[in-house]
Amino acid sequence: MITVTVFLRKNCPDCDQVLSDLEALNTLTPHRVVEIDVDNDPVLHAAYQKLAVPVVQVGPYSLRPPFTRQDLQVALTAASQRSQQLQTTGDEGYRERMLRGQIITRADRFSYWLSQHYMVLFNLAVLLYVGLPFLAPIFERAGAPGAANVVYTMYKPLCHQLAYRSFFLFGEQAYYPRALAGIEGVKTYGEVSGLPEDTTDQATLAARAYHGDEHVGYKIALCERDIALWGSIFLFGMIFSLTGKRLPSIPWYIWILFGLLPIGLDGGSQLLGLFPFLPAAWVRESTPLLRVITGALFGTLTAWYLYPLVEENMRDMRAVLARKFAASSKEGE
Repeated sequence: MITVTVFLRKNCPDCDQVLSDLEALNTLTPHRVVEIDVDNDPVLHAAYQKLAVPVVQVGPYSLRPPFTRQDLQVALTAASQRSQQLQTTGDEGYRERMLRGQIITRADRFSYWLSQHYMVLFNLAVLLYVGLPFLAPIFERAGAPGAANVVYTMYKPLCHQLAYRSFFLFGEQAYYPRALAGIEGVKTYGEVSGLPEDTTDQATLAARAYHGDEHVGYKIALCERDIALWGSIFLFGMIFSLTGKRLPSIPWYIWILFGLLPIGLDGGSQLLGLFPFLPAAWVRESTPLLRVITGALFGTLTAWYLYPLVEENMRDMRAVLARKFAASSKEGE
């Protein structure tokens, strides 16, 4: 016997009419009706908030208003014939799917929980990722360089950690750029460290290894751009969660034009300095402000593009599982 799921609301004349039509059609096409009040479940309520009811789902067929009793009969007949054909041909996959649809597993419950709380996990993971690097200068200041080195080492594969492109804590300045950046009124990395500012392998390794001192301050284990990027992802994730995850995804071209292109141009143009045969006028060094702006733009727009798409898929998963849970509870009554 096929199962007909009716998504409805109370005090809905059209819903009552559909139930009456299904009862009358039961003599022609035997079926079992599962009624699900969309207002009794917050997930279904959100999913059907802007949709008209009743919505009838029978096998692979779905009917949305307006539809007639004849439409119902056609859908019931088609679903019944399909079910009989699959059973007659001995389709094991169909039988397994039918069995899975009747059993609530731990995986179902975990998936439902994950679909509701995934943003909490995302936000905690991003906060942990962007927050741990701040422990490195805190450990250095507290006289625990061994603990600081653990943090620096953890993030070495994830970030270049160049001192002249990183923020410092507990020192004279928040950053010490290369002289090439042309920022007036600040001490440069070469001045405070006594190390060369060129891009040779030896100078680059020295810039990565330089942590600072009690006068200069101590380097955060994540560079300026990455702090802005991941910090903005965390902030958007919080806003997205607090607004009920209802913000729509931005168009892909907005992400490319205002997220990907600025960070690509700002970061990529610095690579020209690696080619000694290029004119000196082509060689540039970005500033902390530009790194923060482009990193924040990329992080914010990436999250704004992806998080609503993830929520759309999670919302579909919640609706499917909520329907399965509701149908299972009806069977147990």
